[in-house]
Amino acid sequence: MELSILNQAGKETGKKIALNDAIFGIEPNDHAIYLDVKQFLAAQRQGTAKAKQRSENAHSTRKLGRQKGGGGARPGDLKSPVRVGGGTIFGPVPRDYDFKLNKKVKQLARKSALSLRAKQNELLVLDALTFDAPKTKAMNEVLANLNVAGKKVLFVVADANLNARKSAANIQRVNVVNVNELNTYTIMNSNVVVLTEAGIGRCYRGNFKRIRRYHYGNYYQTYRH
Repeated sequence: MELSILNQAGKETGKKIALNDAIFGIEPNDHAIYLDVKQFLAAQRQGTAKAKQRSENAHSTRKLGRQKGGGGARPGDLKSPVRVGGGTIFGPVPRDYDFKLNKKVKQLARKSALSLRAKQNELLVLDALTFDAPKTKAMNEVLANLNVAGKKVLFVVADANLNARKSAANIQRVNVVNVNELNTYTIMNSNVVVLTEAGIGRCYRGNFKRIRRYHYGNYYQTYRH
């Protein structure tokens, strides 16, 4: 599959790029996409929900009444789950919702997502995405030139590209990611995927399969794929 390379003005540069069928031309595996998206969303859950159980309730352990002869059920203490203010039966406890997914399944899911975008003609290639300084107005002009304004747009670049990230930070539904941050969820959660020429080259070298640690500004972010 060949695509014309565009510039930031939305004009064709006269060059074309042949996409690797091993990444952009496979038959999409819907189940692999489902599993990878499910694993990604599960990993985002904080898992901090907590309810007090019977042993954690701050009440007296005094038996409230005699065992027999009361005419009702056998009474226990105030911590009993059947009483108001008592413990919760099988209540939530802090837990990790993440689960293991095989690396080859995740790679298949990413390739399937990219192939799906290419199959649906929702893939664009830019020669570069560069800004002299962070400017939201400049990013809006690029979106308008590419006829993708108002859509969910995912820009995939080859390096940190902080100016591009900050230029898109205040625009809803526009995201700029590094090749190493690319995952199935971000691809499927966009209407259009815009790759830079250098970004495609990084995909071909397989760098997006690795675990990378990047320094952005004054903080670190780790991305696991």
